[in-house]
Amino acid sequence: MFDKFSRSWDLVKASASVLRSDKELMLFPVISGAVTLVVLATFLLPAFALRIFADGFGLGGVVFGFLFYFVQYAVMIFFNCALVGAAMIRLDGGDPTLADGFNAAKARIPAILGYAAIAATVGVLLQGLKQKDNFLVRLMGSVLGAAWTLATFLVVPVLVSRDIGPIDALKQSVALLKRTWGENAVGQVGIGAAFGLITTAVAIVGAGLAVLAAQVSFALAIVVGALALLAALLVGVYQAALSGIYSAALYRYAVSHETPAAFRGADLEHAFLPKA
Repeated sequence: MFDKFSRSWDLVKASASVLRSDKELMLFPVISGAVTLVVLATFLLPAFALRIFADGFGLGGVVFGFLFYFVQYAVMIFFNCALVGAAMIRLDGGDPTLADGFNAAKARIPAILGYAAIAATVGVLLQGLKQKDNFLVRLMGSVLGAAWTLATFLVVPVLVSRDIGPIDALKQSVALLKRTWGENAVGQVGIGAAFGLITTAVAIVGAGLAVLAAQVSFALAIVVGALALLAALLVGVYQAALSGIYSAALYRYAVSHETPAAFRGADLEHAFLPKA
C-alpha cells in the first residue's frame, strides 16, 4: 500500500508539471463552472416558483431532478472531455489550444449525451437513497456513490479516445479499474483530500482576516472575504484540471503502455501490472 501511495504521489506531481507547462488547461473548468451556475439558476428558480418539492420527492420531483441531473452532467462531461482531449495532446508533446479541446468534445457529443443520461439516472437513484430516513439505506447510498465515482473515473478518457457508445465506455472504465484499483483510488482520494485541506485552510484564514479587517472597515472586510472566496475557487479550478490530466495519463498508459514524457520516472510500469 505504501508503494501505491508513493506511485500515486509521483503521478500527481507529474500531472502538476503538465499543468504548469500549459496553464490554459485551467480555463476548461473555469468555463464549465460558469455554465454550471447558469444551469443551476435555470432549474432552481422554477423549482422554488412552482414549489415542485413542497410535498416531497414525488413523481414531478423525480422527473425534474432527472432533467436537472441530465443537463448538469451533460455540461460537466462535455467540458471534462474538452479538458482531457487537450491534456492528451499535451501528453503527446503537442501544444493544445482551447479550440483543440472543444473540437475533441464536440466530436463525441452523442456519446456524451448518452452517458449523461446514464449518469443522471444513477444520480437520481442515489439521491433517492440518501433522502431515506433509514440510516443504513443512506449509508448504502453513500457507499454506492463512492463506488460509482471510482468505476467511472476513466469514462471521459475512453469517450475522448475511442469511437464507442456510453455503455461500452462505462464497461471499459470498469475493466480498467480492475487493473488500476490502487492508483485510481489513492489518486482520487489523495487529490481530493489534499485540496480539501487547502480549501479549508483558505476558508479559515480568509474568515480570520475578514474578522480582523472588520475592526478597521466593513468595506475592507468585504474585500478580504471576496479575495478569500476567489482563492478558494482558484483552488477548485486547479484541482479539476489536475484530476483531468491525471485521468488522461492513467488511461493513456493503461491502454498503450507508453509513458508520456512528463511521466517518465513516475513508475507507471508498476501501476499497471495485473492485480492479483
